[in-house]
Amino acid sequence: MIPVSYYLVLSAIVFLTGLVGVLVRRNIIVILLSVELMLNATNINFVAFSHYFNNVAGQVFVFFTLTVAAAEVAVGLAIIIALYRSKSSINVDEFQLLKW
Repeated sequence: MIPVSYYLVLSAIVFLTGLVGVLVRRNIIVILLSVELMLNATNINFVAFSHYFNNVAGQVFVFFTLTVAAAEVAVGLAIIIALYRSKSSINVDEFQLLKW
């Protein structure tokens, strides 16, 4: 049996990869993918602790989280397509509509 600490290290690496992607990249699609990486890192934690405590509640919660993530991706891509059609770019630095 693999110890829980291995899953936690894997989850931390995946989460930090996503966090660096959000903070460093300027492409909206890459930022959306990085947010999904961070969400999947939390799902790894849920499944690891669910297996460790012999409770299926964490695994059930992951199914709900994946459903919400799929809806988030659909809405996010629709917004990205609308922004690309209006501005002909998906670079975050070029969008100043909501800035002061």
